[in-house]
Amino acid sequence: MPLVLNTKNLSWEWKFFADFHRDELYKVLKFRQEIFVVEQKSWYLDADGLDQNSLHLLVTNKENLIGYLRLTPPGKKYIEASIGRVSIHSEYRGERLGDQLLTMGIEKGKEVYDSSSFRISAQEYLISYYENHGFKVQGSPYDEDGIPHVQMLLDE
Repeated sequence: MPLVLNTKNLSWEWKFFADFHRDELYKVLKFRQEIFVVEQKSWYLDADGLDQNSLHLLVTNKENLIGYLRLTPPGKKYIEASIGRVSIHSEYRGERLGDQLLTMGIEKGKEVYDSSSFRISAQEYLISYYENHGFKVQGSPYDEDGIPHVQMLLDE
């Protein structure tokens, strides 16, 4: 039975790494591992050293983390600002929350980094999704942690 999502219960909050409380950081790391390591069966090191310099967008539904995005400043991962770890809890997919998450990430990057260019490392099966948001494929597919990826660029 599909969930009926009451968007009035959703909270969208940007946080710097230093602003995370211990239990909140644990929830974020657990959430990312549940999706990117367990669900996708990809054994990789999620703690890649970029969290401390990034902004984090958390989407909660009545205290439950259901969505997440990491916005990394220009020069830390790529020359451009980078959006990554875009994730929605499996029970909430299909509600277009990912679209809202990505749009908010782009807008926040423009605001805080004065950037109009964003580079991502997209899973290959999501190319058309990101193209719908204006990203364009850059280069050939490559293996990242056992999953085919491709770099994509949004340059507005």
